[in-house]
Amino acid sequence: MDIVQALKQEEAKLHRQLTSIQGAIAALNGSSTQAVSSSHSRTAKAASPKRTMSAAVRARISQKAKARWAKIKAEQSKSKSKKAR
Repeated sequence: MDIVQALKQEEAKLHRQLTSIQGAIAALNGSSTQAVSSSHSRTAKAASPKRTMSAAVRARISQKAKARWAKIKAEQSKSKSKKAR
């Protein structure tokens, strides 16, 4: 293997690692965008857009969760009333 080719492969590997580390730092800082220099932009993967839920789906999930909790609390109150007797 040619030394120059091996060094280029190592450089590409290091660029990928640097990009993933920068992504991890950005995620930990809570920012959704990465600060990547122009020399790294060719190896950086395109960031996927943030997923959002519609208001209808959010309301449906909330309604189902409230129903689950109401059922659990009703069962707990039944068991407490039976113990009180």
